[in-house]
Formats: sequence, C-alpha cells, structure tokens
Amino acid sequence: MAQTYQHDGEIPVEMAGQRLDQALARLLPDYSRSRIKQWIDAGRLTLDGRIPKPRDAVRGGEQWVLEAEAENEVPLKPEAIPLDIVFEDDALLIINKAAGMVVHPGAGNPDNTLQNALLHHAPELANVPRAGIVHRLDKETSGLLVIAKTLAAHTALVAALAERDISREYEAVCVGVMTAGGTVDAAIGRHPVDRKRQAIRPTGGREAVTHFRVMQRYRAHTHVAVKLETGRTHQIRVHMAHIRYPLVGDPVYGRRLVLPKGASEETRNVLQGFKRQALHARRLGLAHPVTGEALQFEAPLPDDFQRLLQVLAADLKEHDERT
Repeated sequence: MAQTYQHDGEIPVEMAGQRLDQALARLLPDYSRSRIKQWIDAGRLTLDGRIPKPRDAVRGGEQWVLEAEAENEVPLKPEAIPLDIVFEDDALLIINKAAGMVVHPGAGNPDNTLQNALLHHAPELANVPRAGIVHRLDKETSGLLVIAKTLAAHTALVAALAERDISREYEAVCVGVMTAGGTVDAAIGRHPVDRKRQAIRPTGGREAVTHFRVMQRYRAHTHVAVKLETGRTHQIRVHMAHIRYPLVGDPVYGRRLVLPKGASEETRNVLQGFKRQALHARRLGLAHPVTGEALQFEAPLPDDFQRLLQVLAADLKEHDERT
C-alpha cells in the first residue's frame, strides 16, 4: 500500500488569479503539476473545507489540505555516512554538503546519497517527503542545504522557498574577467535535444533570476558572489555560461581550459586538476519554521576552492610585481 503524506497551508495572496493546480505545484515542488491535478480530481484536496476543481482560480488566503500519495517508491536504505551538521533541533537540520555527494538516489546512484545518510542520522525522516530535503544542490556543488524534520516544517519551508523568503548566496569562480556585477533574468527549461542539460528557453522556460557581484578579478578569471532569486535546476551554471562567464571546471556548461598567459606550473596544475564546477553555497538565511526566528548560516569554502583562489591570487601578484 502506498504511503500518504498530509500537507496543508494557506494560498499566498501573491498567487491570486492562478489556477489551483498551478499554485499548488509552486507550493509543492516535490510533486508534478499533473500528479497534483490527479489528486485534486480524486478528491484528495480540500480548499476552505470544500472539494475544488484543478482549474479553479485561487484568490489568496484560502486554507488547503492535501493527502498526497507516494506511489512506487523504492525503500531507501539508511547508511552510516558522515554528515557535516551546521545546525539541528527538533524541526530543522542544516547540512554542509561536500562536493561529490549526490542528494537523491537515482539512475546510476542507488545509494551513498545524502538521503541515505539522513535516514540513518534521523530515522523519523522516513515519514517526511524526500527525507525532508527542501531544495537541492548538484552533485559537485558544495555547501548549505535545508532539511525539514517534520511534515509541518517541510510544508512551511517549501512555502517559504516558493515565496522567495529563503535567502541563498553562493560563491563561484568564472572563466573570464568581468567588468562589473549584474543580474541575469532569463527563463530556463530542459534542453530541447540533450535531456540531461538545461538551457535558456525564452518560450516555455520557467522564470529564473540570478544576481551576481564581483569579489575579486584575476588575470583570466573572476571570483563572484551570487544570489538566487529563483531556484531552477543548474540555474547559476546555465546563467553564467549564458553571459559568457562559465564556471571553472564545469563539465557540462563550461568551455575549454583557460590559463593566464605565462602561468606558473603550480597555477596550471591546479586549474587543470579542478574537475568540478567551482560553486559553493556559502550563506543561507531563513525564518525558523516553528519559532519564526530569523536564522543565518555560513559554510566556509572547501579546501579545493580555497586552493584555487590562492593560486589565482598568487598568479596575479606575481604578474603585478613583474610589471
């Protein structure tokens, strides 16, 4: 028998005029809009105590309750994988994910994931969708992730994410020397040919907004701080490549290796050996889902990222001293 999860909440006023199934798809990103529509048609959702239709327009402020059904789920095995825990209480868990760790099991990654590790650390997470994981990071992206330890906390945090009330800031190293920071506002959708990639899709893509500012310019690279306004798959990687400043080491959206002219052997070795996208989720800000307290978290740059910045800084200094 399929396991069911109850979700509830209030339709944000900002969603007034949207179709009900569209609004709930934003509030519950773990489920597809078509699946949510099926549940509404089956009478699994109540809106202010009544059974609505998927196409009904919401006005904002309505109370909704959904009995979601998790079908055909493969039971996940808890695994004793070490976790870098930044914060934990009865409702919330903040993890500093290492580069190389997959968040969810999938094709080619059936185990050794963050989700397996979470189920070992807190077995009660088996009763929360996706073991409480509220948002994701790519396998080779390091940094902060939010985990909800209860259904109520999960519903609150997913709603906060949809309403852009969770602040996420990253650091990245891009190929090329930027003249200034800026904003990329370009819709993102699945690539029309390569289904494993994302692409800029002016028609049919989902809204995606990325803000970035220059932290340090080097001879052939730029260290930037990036703030997400939306959270699309591969958003920062796609947007930076779109403006012709792809991330160092990005195996999917990057370009050929770029070395500063006359770079030392050490600089060449570090740049050639950096085989993942240079991206780290550095800061996270949110309201506690139970107490409402404003919380801020920060995760230091991992060793490989720090080493990359060190050699780029040394290369710049050596060049300036020569000239």
